[in-house]
Amino acid sequence: MMRANGFTLIEMLVALFVFGLMASAGVLVLAQAVDHQDVVHAHFGALGKLQASRALLRSDLGQVATRRVRNAGGQPARRAFNMVAMPGTGTPLALDFVRRGWRNPDGHPRASMQRVEYRISGGRLERTTHAALDGSVPGEPETLLEGIRGASIRFRHRQAWSSGWPGGAEEVPEAIALTLDIDGLGTVEQVFLLPGSAR
Repeated sequence: MMRANGFTLIEMLVALFVFGLMASAGVLVLAQAVDHQDVVHAHFGALGKLQASRALLRSDLGQVATRRVRNAGGQPARRAFNMVAMPGTGTPLALDFVRRGWRNPDGHPRASMQRVEYRISGGRLERTTHAALDGSVPGEPETLLEGIRGASIRFRHRQAWSSGWPGGAEEVPEAIALTLDIDGLGTVEQVFLLPGSAR
């Protein structure tokens, strides 16, 4: 009597067990690949925001003007370029200055200069502009970076670096070194050249 061709029950169970192991391994590999892809996307997203904020800072600081602003009472500021520190800490909180080259494609009746503030608040780097140079209130801040765990700033003035800005009515720094500790990116130092005290 001839034996019918086919698999026994034990052979089928062994084949299913091996297939199950291979499928489980494939799922794990795929899950890890997706996790790594999410990490890579998050890293590149943070890097893109850093590059965008750097470009904006470089554009603003590269067009700094030695122009003092006036408050609502008409009194001029003591300095053309201001650094505001957190009370009691000495940690830089904000940069406040006037920049040239404010584009006006619609021809509105306004100056070609713009007052700009950069502020580190609540782990965010924010940029705020004013509608007018003198006596105006700041607009809504634009968040450029998030996840900032720490920050420090140095100023180059008269061929020397210092952590403070002595300021002056007709002076701006020669360069600024901004160091940020950012989630997912670590410590990043950026150096920006300024046009000096030239008008």
